[in-house]
Amino acid sequence: MKKLSAILLMVTIAFSACNIDSNKPSAYHDNSNRADTLSGGVQLIPITTSKGVFNVWTKRVGNNPKIKVLLLHGGPGSTHEYFECFDSYFPKAEIEYYYYDQLGSAYSDNPNDTSLWNLPRFVEEVETVRKALGMDSSNFFLLGHSWGGILATEYALKYQKNLKGLIISNMVPSIPDYVKYANEVLGPKLPADVLAKIRAFEAKGDYTNPEYLKIITDYYYPEHVLRMPPANWPDPVKRAFARMNYPLYLRMQGPSEFGVVGDAALKNWDRKADLNTITVPTLSIGGEFDTMDPKAMEALSKAVKDGQFLYCPKGSHMSMYDDQYTYFTGLVKFIKGVDARK
Repeated sequence: MKKLSAILLMVTIAFSACNIDSNKPSAYHDNSNRADTLSGGVQLIPITTSKGVFNVWTKRVGNNPKIKVLLLHGGPGSTHEYFECFDSYFPKAEIEYYYYDQLGSAYSDNPNDTSLWNLPRFVEEVETVRKALGMDSSNFFLLGHSWGGILATEYALKYQKNLKGLIISNMVPSIPDYVKYANEVLGPKLPADVLAKIRAFEAKGDYTNPEYLKIITDYYYPEHVLRMPPANWPDPVKRAFARMNYPLYLRMQGPSEFGVVGDAALKNWDRKADLNTITVPTLSIGGEFDTMDPKAMEALSKAVKDGQFLYCPKGSHMSMYDDQYTYFTGLVKFIKGVDARK
């Protein structure tokens, strides 16, 4: 009996020890020796430009020396806010990630100088942010969504030596292809009278007419930008749209997500021929109902040297919301898989 009691006691002690260990705080939540602890992870980073020095806003979530994901929002001129859904998935996977408002957006400085609204300058801005946040090829994952995907592609073409992994979310490598898909595939799916009104405004170059924008917002956006009635869009998305730097967006993208029109700066951007020079592990994400052709996003994954494609069958341009489980399951799997290689 005494022998049995002793055995039970040993089992109880062993179980208790295991239980205590399993409840230890993860290193993911350890802010020791972090300079940004006082500010809750927020860091303002000075960006040197031809027009002076300005600050951009970043915010760290979590702690993982091997995995650091920098999020590049869309627009140009949108905000980090619509990435807030990442809070529901990345912490559980212990992925360290950074919100970041590009110059001219939300919490960052806005010089309101059109000479700063160009792709090469934004690429150098990302490089400055990378250095300030202590990221390198041992840990640096760059995720760009929409316009952020263009920026991430350009960054990789110049600085891929600094990357551990690249994620191009809901972006094709060619704006002319994007425009063609909008005009020849998605546009004709609109009601005939609606499309006729859109074409009439475009024929006159009246792209900023409130009626033109309302038609696109009412008919096109709920089908291809985020597949919910706009009134029911999640709060982070509403805030990001409400805080859009519209002059920046208009100059580089054009008046809406219905293709790139007028004299928008990005109208002729095309990097299909250069994708084979990208050798870092790359994930391309596309949605069935996206504003861009999901087959072109799959082709991107095959054009780079080490690519994968994540298809979101219920997703639109913001697949992280309307096909959320597919999006984040695949995204986390990719990041963890790349990390496991090294």
